[in-house]
Amino acid sequence: MNKKEALKIVQKDGTKLKKLPSHFKKDKKINLEAINGDGSVLQFADESLKIDRKFILNAVKQSGYALEYADESLRKDKEIVLAAIKRNGNALEYVDESLKKNKEISIIAVKQNSSALDHVDESLKKDRKFILKVMKQNGYALQFAHESFRKDKEIVLAAMKHSGEALENVDESLRKDKEVILAAMKQNGNALKYTNDSLKKNKEIVFAAVKQNGVALQFADESLKKDKKIVLESVKTMDGFAIAFAHKSLWKDPDILAILNKKKK
Repeated sequence: MNKKEALKIVQKDGTKLKKLPSHFKKDKKINLEAINGDGSVLQFADESLKIDRKFILNAVKQSGYALEYADESLRKDKEIVLAAIKRNGNALEYVDESLKKNKEISIIAVKQNSSALDHVDESLKKDRKFILKVMKQNGYALQFAHESFRKDKEIVLAAMKHSGEALENVDESLRKDKEVILAAMKQNGNALKYTNDSLKKNKEIVFAAVKQNGVALQFADESLKKDKKIVLESVKTMDGFAIAFAHKSLWKDPDILAILNKKKK
């Protein structure tokens, strides 16, 4: 088997690197081709490559998860770590403990993937200022934050303004807060499905939801699916698809039909 043949094999299936002759496992090009988005393949590479800084930097740029199989000394290398978490925030799991306390690195990781908050140092998980910054970058991370922060209105509002559907993870005490709910609706109307049932009857909230995303009408209380003003607003978006969720009594309303017909042109 020559190098060209070995390359073809790993291009089809990177895990086949495991069965290649040992001299191919030392070849940087073959290994990078094998990794190609699947960092776990690095485990089959020759040990000499796992301590090769330049090679590991290129590997984590292809797959952040390759960091798991890099030499421990390289998991402390800030440039390599940054390259890995920018590719996949959850690669933070394999970062040296000393860098998990680094706010810059942790925020970048969580911005890329909300679940990376699970892997930051425990001291940061309790740091309110840090959590507030995180929510401004990726509101979905609220689901991985400590329960106490899900009751913190300032933090919750920051999350809603970035990711409305993170409303699902807000403490029940704030799911009835009008300011919080409106912030969520303005960012993502579909967050209406996570509101308290009493708020699905609130015209102001439902109007804000359908204005952002017409199909949010499906989550409104049945009484508001008959409300012409709300239905008119909902059909202005999504090519009028929201009409499917309106009460049948409005399907032939001339004003609504005028908007729908205009969209078809």
